[in-house]
Amino acid sequence: MEIKIGVKQTQREITLETDEDSKTLAARVEEKIQSEGLLTFTDTKGRQIFVPSASLGYIELGTETTRRVGFSA
Repeated sequence: MEIKIGVKQTQREITLETDEDSKTLAARVEEKIQSEGLLTFTDTKGRQIFVPSASLGYIELGTETTRRVGFSA
């Protein structure tokens, strides 16, 4: 799933791919925003991204899609 994170006072957004379930990810984001903690994300390559919840502008969670194999018309 693709995640896009907008940070306040920054023009570029953070984009990453993760294997995490969208429902558990959304619940974790809500919890950290309410507690004003540090959000951590791990992408599919093992890199970690840390974002303070106080500086979040937005988080866009993409849909979970399966990879297609072959050609389609």
